[in-house]
Amino acid sequence: MAHLDIAGIDYTLADGRPLLSDVSFRVGEGARVALIGANGAGKTTLLRLITGDLTPDSGAITQDGTLGIMRQFLAGGTVRELLLSVSPPTLRRAAAAVDRSEQAMVHSDSTAAQMDYAAALAGWGEAGGYEAEVLWDVCTMAALGATFEGCRDRPVPSLSGGEQKRLALEALLRGPDEMLLLDEPDNFLDVPGKRWLEERLIESDKNVLFVSHDRELLARTATAVVTLELGAAGNTAWTHPGGFTSYQQAREKRFERLDELRRRWDEEHAKLRALVQMYKQKAAYNSDMTSRYRAAQTRLARFEDAGPPEQQPREQKLAMRLRGGRTGKRAVVCQDLELVDLMLPFDLEVRFGDRVAVLGSNGSGKSHFLRLLAAGGSDPEPEHLPVSDVPIEPVEHTGTARLGARVRPGWFAQTHGRADLAGRTLLDILHRGDEHRAGRPREEAARVLARYELARAAEQTFDSLSGGQQARFQILLLELGGASLLLLDEPTDNLDLESADALQQALATFEGTVIAVTHDRWFVRDVDRFLVFGADAEVYESDVPVWDETRVQRVRG
Repeated sequence: MAHLDIAGIDYTLADGRPLLSDVSFRVGEGARVALIGANGAGKTTLLRLITGDLTPDSGAITQDGTLGIMRQFLAGGTVRELLLSVSPPTLRRAAAAVDRSEQAMVHSDSTAAQMDYAAALAGWGEAGGYEAEVLWDVCTMAALGATFEGCRDRPVPSLSGGEQKRLALEALLRGPDEMLLLDEPDNFLDVPGKRWLEERLIESDKNVLFVSHDRELLARTATAVVTLELGAAGNTAWTHPGGFTSYQQAREKRFERLDELRRRWDEEHAKLRALVQMYKQKAAYNSDMTSRYRAAQTRLARFEDAGPPEQQPREQKLAMRLRGGRTGKRAVVCQDLELVDLMLPFDLEVRFGDRVAVLGSNGSGKSHFLRLLAAGGSDPEPEHLPVSDVPIEPVEHTGTARLGARVRPGWFAQTHGRADLAGRTLLDILHRGDEHRAGRPREEAARVLARYELARAAEQTFDSLSGGQQARFQILLLELGGASLLLLDEPTDNLDLESADALQQALATFEGTVIAVTHDRWFVRDVDRFLVFGADAEVYESDVPVWDETRVQRVRG
């Protein structure tokens, strides 16, 4: 009977800050347990503790059954290497032996090298390698529409983020492991892909522990919800044994109960202190009261030693302030724009203040479209240059895409790799500024980070942050950079629920134009225009969100 037990886990960061405190929960047979919590609360760290990448300060992690792992950021290299990265360790070791012997054969065609190669192939077979290749063929056909042999050496970066996730998930869900550990498996998946994942999780008999911020996926799949809750002495875990639909109500009732228990404890504490003070005063002039005074002191000491009840977890207080500014009435104008080898020519006009969601399947060209606008369009004027130093690769296109007067694009990249920020602490980035953003005194920079719940990460480097913290910091830089056109590529993918809500509130008051690529079914509720990149390589506009390309009308032209 496969299971995973987490018991009393404590973990302290390298800088001495306690991250996890007495974290305990269980993933039993057939369970689908969602792990949620604030960005930076320690979700990915906890998964790394479970996989053995990190060692806890105290506590124990035990498992019965094999464990398949999908990390938050997938391995690079080739398709074969990605599939190996989510395979059992025995298979990875056998593949490494084959690779080493093949390299040795290149340099030496000796009998010994040939014998080593034959032994490595035999080991590959004994580890189940040939059966794995048959499985991988099924996976690549389902995810990429190609045989494994036909795409095994294809570079992973040439796949869209959704294709990478779908391929890894196909391998894990079809694979032999009895338990799965999935860190944000729905990131980069389009809505049909999310629905596919929901159905496969429900159908699977595997035990699953997964991190996700997609409320619809949580509601459809989770049989229990574990929350990492913020605490000054380390973040703790609370388990809601029901699904996500009843989670919020249960959490509110729990907070009410904790408040009531603390109120009663404070009242009793005050009564005991008053009793001690009363007997102290009486014992000062009546020696018969001394014994009662000591008894009251003992009772108070025992009460205080037992300590107060569990404290209510600290709630996040995010204050995103995306200001923007007035621009020309026409913010974006596309004429006969064709993204080469992606989409057919289309015309589009986006006016100041519009909120546009760009929808469509993975690999259809949505991110390319945003990247073209982020660079200032086809022939950018100096006023249209982006408000950051992040390198933007050119997008091959014909026709034109132009930005309007006083439109300054700010780009939120789908993947958070930022060479311009790597190796630098958040405080240093804000203190020094750049060509587009004035530097700030350290105290002011610390206050700004606090508004984004990043104060505790001020001395961390950008690349050491969690995916959600990186996303928050990128949004902060957009705020400080003064962009009037926000180009958001999957902005809510890594954000926790509170952060995603804060972003939507900030966008509601933003004085400017927003174009967002998204597969977030909750995020699009605040959007008034929908641009669909269709499977037939045509671009359509719709007055409702379109996930399956129905009820659409083509953009004029």
